[in-house]
Amino acid sequence: MKKVPFLLLAVAFVHALERGRDYEKDKVCKELTSLGKDDFTSLSMVLYSRKFPSGTFEQISHLVKEVVSLTEACCADGADPDCYDDRTSALSARSCESDSPFPEHPGTSECCTKEGLEKKLCMAALKHQPQEFPTYIEPSNDEICEAFRKDPKGFADEFMYEYSINYGQAPLSLLVSYTKSYLSMVGSCCTSQNPTICFLKERLQIKHLSLLTTMSNRICSQYVAYGKEKSRLSHLIKLSQKAPSANLEDVLPLAEDVTAILSKCCESPSEDCMAKELPEHTVKICDNLSTKNTKFKDCCQEKTPMDIFMCAYFTPAAQPLELPEVELPTSKHVCGKENTEAMDKYTFELSRRTHVPEVFLSKILEQTSKNLQECCDSEDSTACFNAKVPQLKKELSSFIDKGRELCADYSENTFTEYKKKLAERLRTKFPDATDTELEELVGRRSDFASKCCSINSPPLYCDSEIDAEMKSTLQS
Repeated sequence: MKKVPFLLLAVAFVHALERGRDYEKDKVCKELTSLGKDDFTSLSMVLYSRKFPSGTFEQISHLVKEVVSLTEACCADGADPDCYDDRTSALSARSCESDSPFPEHPGTSECCTKEGLEKKLCMAALKHQPQEFPTYIEPSNDEICEAFRKDPKGFADEFMYEYSINYGQAPLSLLVSYTKSYLSMVGSCCTSQNPTICFLKERLQIKHLSLLTTMSNRICSQYVAYGKEKSRLSHLIKLSQKAPSANLEDVLPLAEDVTAILSKCCESPSEDCMAKELPEHTVKICDNLSTKNTKFKDCCQEKTPMDIFMCAYFTPAAQPLELPEVELPTSKHVCGKENTEAMDKYTFELSRRTHVPEVFLSKILEQTSKNLQECCDSEDSTACFNAKVPQLKKELSSFIDKGRELCADYSENTFTEYKKKLAERLRTKFPDATDTELEELVGRRSDFASKCCSINSPPLYCDSEIDAEMKSTLQS
């Protein structure tokens, strides 16, 4: 994999632009000197597209132009010592104006009520929610080369913008490395005698980096959406559903391992972090699960670690085991030292018995655990448990049943067959509905299923959609 030596300073660079401290200004000036203006501008384009994914190309370009201009001016020999702090403050203030040409974060208006360094720190801390539905579609080879030949610089800027806003949760180092490799390919192939052959060869060369970047974006998006502990819970649920015949001792270490990797690598400035950690994780997957599920066994025959990881990631849930109903943990376990262990065991046992997507189980289990924890703070936790548990069991069972209803037939059929069966079920359930009403309901339900009824559904989007659909099913 190509090395990008300046990346060690990239994270500091982001904060430096917004904080204006002298020691950070020195780092930025060294970046500019080391990279040169063109590469410094390219890095800024990736950084700010990633940071402001809802910003337009024009807004991001304007911001990058301002940042490069102030960095050049304030890093020049003989520049006023206050230049950098003054101009970053002015940039921050301009962002707060009603006619600001810069992109805006949710929460910007609150930051704009603050002053000085506090305002800049507030803005630096703002983050967009992950883009859970990438919309970038690569043009055809002819379209790429036509745009490149017309305006090489403009093509490069637009590509870096489009790709970075869509895959911005991938580690910065991977984004920069991939966009540089892709643009190098375009530059070579669009000036070659046979672009088609060139693109075939070059795409094969960067395939691993491309897969690593897009898969890192997927798993880091979920990690950012869920946070560390809920991400661990999510992976435990998925693995338990994919390999229900495995033991807790087989799946729990894998859930903890992948969560540790995401915690370490999603914001790592090292481009080798994911490339090194994911292959080591795939070895553990194969050691623990290849004998527990034939699909995992097949995955472990893939040629490369990245292919193994992707295969395991997209492996669907297996048929759940028919086992006796699992009981909620007692107050002794939930309120004692074995708290995490007890909830992990319950999560594992419930997941391997339940054919409902992870976004449903994560949602209800988090809520159930929170309700149980509240009893631990009461004067008589046992009495609290005895009072709450029957209602919690009822709510959990009802929620799972509604989840099954919402996702019924989806994973076992093609989308066309699914919609046909859905229409039949809804016609039976709502015999008085008009054809138009039925068509609208089938459209809404099938759109929901296509996004939220698979094992790797986007958590942020589905969280609110599940609430809406659950409310709708209760009213119907």
